[in-house]
Amino acid sequence: MATQAPDHEKRLATLASVGSALALVALKVVLAAVTGSLGVLSEALHSILDLVAAVITYLSVRVADKPADSEHLYGHGKVESFSAFVETGLLVLTAIYIIWEAFERLLVRQVHIRPSLAAIGILGACMGIDFVRARALERVAKKYPSEALEADALHFRTDVWSTFVVILGITGAWLGIQLHLPGLGMLDAFAALGVSGVIIWIGSRLGKRTVEALLDVAPLGLRDRIVGAVDRTKGVLGTERVRVRRAGQRYFVDVTISVPRTASLEQAHAASDAVERNIERIIPADVVVHVEPRKPHNEPIFETIRAIAQRRGLAIHELAAHYYDGHLFIELHLEVDEDASLREAHQRATELEEEIHRVTDPGTLVNIHIEPLGARVAGSEEMKELSESVREFLNSLPAEFERLSDCHEVHVRSVDHRILVSCHCAMDGNLPITEVHDLTAVLERRVRERFPQIYRLTIHPEPLEES
Repeated sequence: MATQAPDHEKRLATLASVGSALALVALKVVLAAVTGSLGVLSEALHSILDLVAAVITYLSVRVADKPADSEHLYGHGKVESFSAFVETGLLVLTAIYIIWEAFERLLVRQVHIRPSLAAIGILGACMGIDFVRARALERVAKKYPSEALEADALHFRTDVWSTFVVILGITGAWLGIQLHLPGLGMLDAFAALGVSGVIIWIGSRLGKRTVEALLDVAPLGLRDRIVGAVDRTKGVLGTERVRVRRAGQRYFVDVTISVPRTASLEQAHAASDAVERNIERIIPADVVVHVEPRKPHNEPIFETIRAIAQRRGLAIHELAAHYYDGHLFIELHLEVDEDASLREAHQRATELEEEIHRVTDPGTLVNIHIEPLGARVAGSEEMKELSESVREFLNSLPAEFERLSDCHEVHVRSVDHRILVSCHCAMDGNLPITEVHDLTAVLERRVRERFPQIYRLTIHPEPLEES
């Protein structure tokens, strides 16, 4: 059988509450008129307020289930909290009236009550109705977290206890008549005070929760659970701020995370997506993640320099560092707009150099090679004869370099009056990348020595088994 939609099931539960409340009001009003019991009267008043509360709950559930719109961007879930707050106020007013009337009967005036076994039986039936409806409402409120349904269930649950107390009071009054002990008649007023105590105690607990919901108080421990989940997310340096608010059965979470400042936009987005998923595993939430770039603890000097260039919108490559004559020596290639003048390019290089000096040790030497930024695809002319010559020369070198197997896919192009060469060279796949780099550097030098007309050679190394 298909599961009922949440809003439909909640509405059915509230309509059943309205029907139950109507039946209980009718029974208790008649019983109060027949017996003259303050306890029964207090129960009748309590049930009248239950009826009002049930109607309010039904209306609030209908409104709360509406989707967000242009005027209510967080939806209408707060209506349930407000409804529960109003119902709490009605409970308190009922309790105050009952307490006043009880002390009036105990200290000021006497009221003759007419208890009977039939009245006790009817109250027992009312208690049964209250119990069944409270359980049904609690089930739906737990299934679809709803403060309004929880408050309605609380009304019926307090009715169970208060009706039981009234039964004790009216039973005492009946025994007083049967045993000719007038003092037992006062048990009715004391029963009414007991009802009031139960109403105030349980109502205060509900009131506290609804006020906290209206004031956006986060559930105890929820923030720490969210922070723990976010801090464990891959790519996140730490959690800087978490804010949580609730509207109906859904939470809204705003979280600010820090990521490495050199992370790409895609990496930062992937981290924020992972944060959203981890939070949604804890609570049903609409999550907004704000990302802040931060310098990681013990950031390597290369990452620091890349972050400086990235912040300035500069493209760099061939970044290297070593110690020379007791000082750190940093070299890098800076790409600038190919239409820039030397003065403009040098200014950018100088600004980058000055900032690198500020984040490194005193005495650090910085050398920046300036080259044009590739911004367009140039036309080229394939040079078949030179390509074959370069391939033959490279494949004559394995006898000299044992680690080199063969070279293939050699392409020679003339671009803007410069000869550019690219090729693939197969090597032992177990070689460390540092040795591979040294070997390709030697090969490039040997090719340029053999063919001085070549402006640049680019070698793509690959494992022998994949060549």
